[in-house]
Amino acid sequence: MSSDAVAKVAVHRPDPPRDPRPAEGAEAGAPRIVPRRHLGQWAAAAVVLVALALAARSVARNDAFQWSVVADYFTTASVLRGLWLTLWLTGAVMALGFALGTLLALGRLSANPVLRSVSWGYVWFFRSMPILVQLLFWFNIGALYPSLFGVKTVDLLGPVTIAVIGLTLHEAAYAAEVVRGGILSVDRGQVEAAQSLGLGRWRRFRRIVLPQAMRAIVPPAGNMLIGTLKGTSIVSVIAVQDLLYSVQLVYHRTYQVIPLLLVATIWYVVVTSVLSVGQYYVERHYARGSERAR
Repeated sequence: MSSDAVAKVAVHRPDPPRDPRPAEGAEAGAPRIVPRRHLGQWAAAAVVLVALALAARSVARNDAFQWSVVADYFTTASVLRGLWLTLWLTGAVMALGFALGTLLALGRLSANPVLRSVSWGYVWFFRSMPILVQLLFWFNIGALYPSLFGVKTVDLLGPVTIAVIGLTLHEAAYAAEVVRGGILSVDRGQVEAAQSLGLGRWRRFRRIVLPQAMRAIVPPAGNMLIGTLKGTSIVSVIAVQDLLYSVQLVYHRTYQVIPLLLVATIWYVVVTSVLSVGQYYVERHYARGSERAR
C-alpha cells in the first residue's frame, strides 16, 4: 500500500462512539461541574482540632488541677447530698413555676381586663427584678413581717423554703411568656373546628390546643430547665447547702479551691448532658407528624 493510501485511511478513520445520553442534571455538551474545594474551611478545622488537642493535653497534664483530689471528693457524701438538693430544688421550681406560669399565661390571654392587667403586671415586675435581689429580699422578710399567722417568720421561712419561693416566682414570669407563645402558635382554625364540634373550653385546651402548643413550648422550656439547674447555685448566698455550697464548705476547710470547683463543674456538666438528651426525645415526641420530626 502506498503512502498516500495510508494517509487517506488515517484521515478518514471514524471517531470513537460517544454516549448520546447527557450527564445527569446537565445538557449534552455542557461543561462538567467540579465541586468547589473549601481549602480554607479544612485549614480552619485543622487549626481548631490542633488547638483543642493542645488544650486537652494542657488540662490533663497540669498538676495544678489536682485530678486526684477531684476523684477523691467526686462521690463523697456531702457532695452527693448537695447534688440531690440541687436536683430536688430544680424539679420543684420547674413544676411550681410552670404551674403558676400557665395560669398567668391564661390570664394574659383572657378576655377579662382585670386578669390581663394583673398577669401582665406580675410578669413585668418579676422579670424586672434580679433573682439575687429577690432572694435577699425574701431572706430579710422578717424585717417587714416579724410573724405570719401567729408564727415567727424566721421559723416559718427557712433558707430552703425561701429559695423555693424566690426561684418559683422568678421562674413563673418567664414560664408564662413561654406558655403564652406556645398557645398563640396554634392555628386559630384548630380552635374554631373544636368549637364547631361542641367541645368545651377546658377540653379544647387539653385535647386540641396544648398538644400542638407543646411543639413550641418544649424547646424554650428545656433551656429554662437547664438554666434553672445552673441558676440554683445562686442560693448558696443564703446558706442553702446545694452542690456549690457543699464544695465551698470543703475548700474553705482544705483550701483546695480549684479541684473542688472542678467537682461541682463536672457534676453540672453531667446532669446538663442528661437533661439535654431527655429534651431531644421529648421534642421528637411532640414533633411527630411534622417536618421537624425527621
